[in-house]
Amino acid sequence: MVITAEMPVSGIANSWEETKEAFNKYDIPVGSNKALKEHLQGKDLDLLISDLNKTIGSSGVTCIEGG
Repeated sequence: MVITAEMPVSGIANSWEETKEAFNKYDIPVGSNKALKEHLQGKDLDLLISDLNKTIGSSGVTCIEGG
């Protein structure tokens, strides 16, 4: 699975404990039910999503759409 801007922070943090460090780096509360895109926009959002996907070892190459 690839982490996207529409996913809620709490869902990501609960699914992948190792992502909490990245959220702390960006000052985003891990208990937030808001989507990533509601916390950051533009380049900052892109960087966070990239960091999160690297942390969990996921990318568009490792995942297929719909699966």
